[in-house]
Amino acid sequence: MKNGRCPKCNAREVYSGAHISFNKGAYGCNTIPLGGLFGTHIPLDNYVCGNCGYVESYINDPDDREKIRRQWERV
Repeated sequence: MKNGRCPKCNAREVYSGAHISFNKGAYGCNTIPLGGLFGTHIPLDNYVCGNCGYVESYINDPDDREKIRRQWERV
């Protein structure tokens, strides 16, 4: 989806909310919990298809992805 095309419906109606305030950080709504004593959260970069509604989320920071590998269970 980062290339602007939806992998589900093939539409070029993909939008990103990266420019929206409060979408990142510990109190942002676009985060996932990492856990820990202070309730750390990791920001997500979301892409939404305006045609079918499909959503993809990414963790862009390599350090944050490493934290996930260390603290979450592999499926």
